[in-house]
Amino acid sequence: METAVEIRGLVKTFGQFRAVDGLDLTVRTGTCHGVVGPNGAGKSTTLGMTVGLITPDAGTIRLLGHEVRAARALLGVLPEGLDLPERLTGAELLRYTAGLRGLDPAVAKNRSAELIEVLGLTKGAGTPLADCSTGTRKKIGLAQALVHAPRLLVLDEPFEAVDPVSALAIRRVLQRFVAGGGTTVLSTHSMLLVEQMCDDVTVVHRGKVVAAGPVSGVAAGGTLEDRFVELVGADVVGAGSLDWLTQ
Repeated sequence: METAVEIRGLVKTFGQFRAVDGLDLTVRTGTCHGVVGPNGAGKSTTLGMTVGLITPDAGTIRLLGHEVRAARALLGVLPEGLDLPERLTGAELLRYTAGLRGLDPAVAKNRSAELIEVLGLTKGAGTPLADCSTGTRKKIGLAQALVHAPRLLVLDEPFEAVDPVSALAIRRVLQRFVAGGGTTVLSTHSMLLVEQMCDDVTVVHRGKVVAAGPVSGVAAGGTLEDRFVELVGADVVGAGSLDWLTQ
């Protein structure tokens, strides 16, 4: 299968605001695909519809050749604003999630322990989630998305509030996942991260795709950050001088 995600004509409106406006997105199987855009561009809404957390108003979504509902067993998801059961520890949550996914208890225990070690969660995994830092909770959420060995990961800001050492661990896990034939779709505000990790990138602005393709092609001979600002920056960067801040 050449295409892991195929989205056509996706639309979502909240009241009078059209958050996603006829968006098309194609993600090649076995790649890491970055979705970038300014705040409010429609990235999280798009990813939410992709995995079935938000109902689209119009459009079609195919994941690994299936409708969204039929593909859920093959999906690993880290959504925006992930709510976690605060009284459970990270280790307890992973074992519980693995059980919900139908894993044998012994397999669930072994996989949970391995994810905890690889992601640097040995200390935090035994702490109630209510007492964990934002970065630790983010890594627990990623481990939760991985524990059942999905074939497609959809991650909304997986590196947000994560320290550099932990970010390196996450990058290595995701790179290994893709090298093994998996597909990752992630949203981020870091153009450098996309350049380091992703094969392809889609730039979203005002609910529409304004550029898409291999990272080097979208960057067009410069840096991805410069190209991003060129594509969307004209109407998001203010023109005020702030002279009153100078001494």
